[in-house]
Amino acid sequence: MTHEDAKKFTSIWLPAWTGNNPEKLIEFYSDDVFYVDPAVPQGIKGREPLLVYFEKLLTKNPNWVWTAIEIFPTERGFHLKWLAKISIESKVVECVGVDIVELCDGLITRNEVYFDRSALLSFKK
Repeated sequence: MTHEDAKKFTSIWLPAWTGNNPEKLIEFYSDDVFYVDPAVPQGIKGREPLLVYFEKLLTKNPNWVWTAIEIFPTERGFHLKWLAKISIESKVVECVGVDIVELCDGLITRNEVYFDRSALLSFKK
């Protein structure tokens, strides 16, 4: 994937994480997607189970905002270093993390998300 292709894809995919619209977000993922993040380290396989997860996740975080910091193209997709601004209670927590994204026919087949959750977990009651 070229840097320009990765940048273009990221410019439409990353904003779909904001606004509590899981149906819009899931459109970027293939039927046989594999997804991992710190809350689901065992991963989620398949578009339908991922949609259920996104519905819960985005409902809890409707106002978070994601910004691309750096994009590193790979043979099958790209790695993305990002900044997330997440509203928790009356504060905004900033997290930096990395996504590994693989695509086939314009859809994400693998999405691995890595970041330090400790700042977020300190707000759990």
